[in-house]
Amino acid sequence: MTAAAEKTNLLGMPKAKMEAFFETLGEKRFRATQMLQWIHQRGADDFDQMTNMSKALREKLKEVAEIRGPEVVYDETSKDGTRKWVMRMDNGNSVETVLIPDGERGTLCVSSQIGCSLDCTFCSTGKRGFNRNLTAAEVIGQVWVARKAFMPFEPGPDRPITNVVMMGMGEPLLNFDNVVDAMNLMMEDLAYGISKRRVTLSTSGVVPALDRLAEVTDVSLAISLHAPNDELRNKLVPLNKKYPIAELLAATKRYFARLPDKRKATIEYTVIEGMNDQPEHARELAELLRDLPCKINLIPFNPFPESDFRRPSMNATRRFQNILNEAGYIATVRTTRGDDIDAACGQLVGRVDDRTKRSQRYIAVQQVNP
Repeated sequence: MTAAAEKTNLLGMPKAKMEAFFETLGEKRFRATQMLQWIHQRGADDFDQMTNMSKALREKLKEVAEIRGPEVVYDETSKDGTRKWVMRMDNGNSVETVLIPDGERGTLCVSSQIGCSLDCTFCSTGKRGFNRNLTAAEVIGQVWVARKAFMPFEPGPDRPITNVVMMGMGEPLLNFDNVVDAMNLMMEDLAYGISKRRVTLSTSGVVPALDRLAEVTDVSLAISLHAPNDELRNKLVPLNKKYPIAELLAATKRYFARLPDKRKATIEYTVIEGMNDQPEHARELAELLRDLPCKINLIPFNPFPESDFRRPSMNATRRFQNILNEAGYIATVRTTRGDDIDAACGQLVGRVDDRTKRSQRYIAVQQVNP
């Protein structure tokens, strides 16, 4: 018998890979359809549940395959209804996944890396350093676990997860293949059947990967911008030194030009007191984006211990918003959700065995400058 550690985890396989897997077993391709439905529409993790497959096939599957999601080590609901899971992955590290309910909408914020290989100055995740990319099974496993928390596990209009945003821990485009496989499962009718308009990938601007993304999917796109010029963005998003704003916006336009329908980019802009919240920043942003069909999501900075940044006043944030609205943009202010359980934007940290030693450097600075 194959050792458990060597078994193939079927949880992260999109349809084409599942069909190929069953062909290696000498089975017909339609078995992939059955398996996808059992895993993602019924929440099954036991092959004996799969009564439309022969006993011989089920026994064969037990030998070579498994359906294994992340282990939940923390599950807490905020006073505002936001729910956060901490999920332990293979090798003992963990990531955080957040569900934000809003009326009939339930938006699940999913992580793509253990920690983050980038180090944006306003984000707590980056201060924990980086361990590794998540597998496709670990990415879609967050959706699977969250969905299993709401029974019965059946598809339909009353499902609790209507939207998925790749905005959790990590930079999704630096885990390209696994994230694409997971997003394909999110949109697969045999799995979760979420509309491509309701699956959103957020990127800080890995331009070559963004161009590659346009060749393989048409999910919605959010650009983590946070500054109206390169000088300021270099300080907030170090990746900008490699892929400056002009290159990022050009790649964004190319992405949307290839879509078969008319959609707008979402521009994410974390508003930080005294850093990027002044009227001149708003006017510069309005000018910068004039040729890009977009909506702008203003995110008041959420404090965390390793940062000296401060949350802007609501007056400053509304003033910023009004300037953008008057310039003709749809600009909204994101309501802070789940901050009492550290589930708000920029606060996700999980547990990261940091391979970069970045977290140790931040701890040392804190000890010198408490």
